[in-house]
Formats: sequence, structure tokens, C-alpha cells
Amino acid sequence: MSKANEPALAVPRDYFGGRLNLEQQKKRAKELLKAVRDGDADAVVRWEAHHPKGAAAGQLLADAQLVIARENGFPSWPRMKTHIDTLRIARQRMEAGRPLVPDSADMVHVRCGEDIRHSLKVAGFAGAFVEFSDPYCQGPVPRLDRAAFLDKRSEFIVSGYDRSLKDARDRLEAEYGAVDALGEGDRVVLWFEHDSYDQLILARLLAHFSRLDERPDLQMICVGKVPGVQGFVGLGQLHPEVLLWLWENELKPVTEGQLALGAEVWNAVTDPDPTELDRIVRDGTPALPLMAPALRRHLRELPSARTGLGLTQALSLSILARADGQKLTAGRIFQALMTRHELLPFLGDLMFWHALKDLSASTEPVIAADPETADLPWPKRAYALTEAGRRVLAGELDYLSIAGAPRWIGGVEVRPREPAWRWDEEGGAVRRA
Repeated sequence: MSKANEPALAVPRDYFGGRLNLEQQKKRAKELLKAVRDGDADAVVRWEAHHPKGAAAGQLLADAQLVIARENGFPSWPRMKTHIDTLRIARQRMEAGRPLVPDSADMVHVRCGEDIRHSLKVAGFAGAFVEFSDPYCQGPVPRLDRAAFLDKRSEFIVSGYDRSLKDARDRLEAEYGAVDALGEGDRVVLWFEHDSYDQLILARLLAHFSRLDERPDLQMICVGKVPGVQGFVGLGQLHPEVLLWLWENELKPVTEGQLALGAEVWNAVTDPDPTELDRIVRDGTPALPLMAPALRRHLRELPSARTGLGLTQALSLSILARADGQKLTAGRIFQALMTRHELLPFLGDLMFWHALKDLSASTEPVIAADPETADLPWPKRAYALTEAGRRVLAGELDYLSIAGAPRWIGGVEVRPREPAWRWDEEGGAVRRA
């Protein structure tokens, strides 16, 4: 079954920064214990899901504290308390202007965006910061030489994100040049999370470093969850002291196996035939466990075998369908997508706007724009689902038959009204159709 028709997340994401409060957690434990003793059904479900003895557990405060700790991602209440105390002490040092300096000035921190640059500085990191943020999760990622590749990427960024050609090309040249300058003698840390935006960029960087005869000293922080942060989305949501905790607990050397896997994945991502990438996903990526799920999500941007929609398109139309004919602003659709419907969030706001514009360009409209909001900033422009959109969601009309423009998923170009690689939801694999 398509995830477009599956229920939303049970608990909406709140982008919590990881700064747990011990007194608040004590209060939560007392409230949970009371609710369980009163027979509250939701509380009992939580208890049975997280207490090792389930329903057979005693109903003591210590039992409730264990449940709360495990809900927060810790094996025990004492471990959670220690974590909270550690973060508190680190934060107090930062607030006093005396943070510990965890790295050195010759360290280079590479990240696919600017979201943690300031937090690293607040946390006391002294090394240089390099942003490498070419969004391979959207637009063409073909097998071309570097100059032609950057031309193609620049053209997409101009058309997709309303940038000037000079700005787009200059920025890409600067980012690629900064990475190319890293070599033997440099100490480099890669900061990444678990979504397809990050993992595709990580694959490209690992592929690049794997080809160097004189490599930098490479280390990496790559996480899909953080203790105390339910519904973790990305590093940018975390408080500085939590980034410091990741440095102390998740920093690991990059291995030869990870470099080889990055090269293999990048080769498959840029292939116009996605079957090799599909094989990698099905075989798994034990050297980088977060890679395979992200690649699977990437493949689900291929047209659905049932509807012709990529998953982002399908989820966006489904959000409008749930509005029961009411118009929703683009900002509200994006918020619903990121907080309730997207299981592995990877889109930034302008990236979502590009996806919505693609839907608006279909030859038979699947979403209808409210003309009264046409001159407003894009987050305030309103849309409603059309009858054609309902038919597409129901599988009665193939979206590719009415799509307005070609779309790229990595190295795969999807052209309207032409045979295309598709994602088969039932089989969980790609196929040509």
C-alpha cells in the first residue's frame, strides 16, 4: 500500500533540541504512574511498550521512571539523569563563556548546510567550517565530467530555487573547490544525519575521498537518533551542548569499507538505470547502516507504479485530500508534510516549493491555486485538490500522462508520457513501465 494512504505519524514532530529537564521528567513519571493506576488505556499501552516486564511490572514510581527513560531513548533512569547532568554542566560552561575546546584550530568540519555552524562555535569548537550543500535529492545528478556536471546542477538550481546563474555557479564552485582542497595532513570531520539529502551528499564525499592517493584524516558523526530527542530529524535542531555530546560519543574514524561503499553508492545514484541502486538497498549497507533506508526513500521519488506520483507529490496531494475541499497554504502543506506525514524528512522549504510548482504545472491541474493569493509570498499561496488530483491519488489517472515537465531522481530522467522507471509499492522495488 502506498504511504500516501497510510496514517500520519502518531505523535507529530516538535523539533525538540535535546535539552531535557530532570524535574519535568520526574513530573511526567508521576503523571504516568497515576494514569496507569487509574486504568488509562494510552498510559497502559506506553507502560507495556517500554517496561521490560510489561503488564506484569509493579506499579511503583521507579517503574514509571524506567518507562519515561526508555521513551526518551535511555536504558535506565540513572543513565538519563547522568546524560541530563552532563548536558547541564556543558551548557553552564558555555553560558559563562568558558566552553571546553573539543577540537583544534586545524580541524575542518564539513556539513551539508549552515545549520550547525553557529552552534559549533557556541559549543567551543575552534576548527574551520566548510559547507557542501548541493541538493542531490532534487534535480539532475548525471554522470558527467565536473564542468558539465556543475553546469547541469547550476541550471537546475537557477530554475528550481530562483537563484541567478552567477550566484548558483559561483557557490557550487566555491563548495566543490573547498572539498577538493582537503588532502593529506588535514583533519576532517563529516557531520551527517540519516535522511536522503544528507546521505546522498555523504556518498558523493566518500566517493571523492576514496579516489585520493593522499587523503585527509577522516572522521565522521553520522546519526539517525539522539538520546532524549524523540522524532529526531536533523543536527540543526540540536542545542550546542547536544552537539558536544555527539562529538564525545559518536565521533568515529571513516573506514575503508565506508569509502568503498560511498563510491559504489555514488556510482549507482548517477546511473540512468536505478536497478543497481535498488540492489544496494535490498542487500543493505552494513558499513553505513543509515544509507540504505535513505536510498530507499530516494527511490520512492520515482513515479509510483500505481499513480505515477513520486512520494513527495503523493503525500502533498494526500494532505490536501484530508482538507475535505478546503484550501491550504503552501506553508501549511509543508508543515504538515514535515511534522506528520514524511517518515524521513529531507526537504528544505525552497525544495518543497519547487516540488509544489512541479505539481502546479501539470497539463490537467491536480491542484488549483487560489488567484486571490497569487501575489503573496509562496508560503501564503493557497491550493486545493482538484478532481484530477483525486483521480490520480485513487490510481484512476496516471500522473505521468498529465505531468507538465521532466523530473530527475538522481541520474534517472523521468519524461512525461514516455516509458519510465517506476517504484512498485507492492513489490518494494523498481521496475520499468
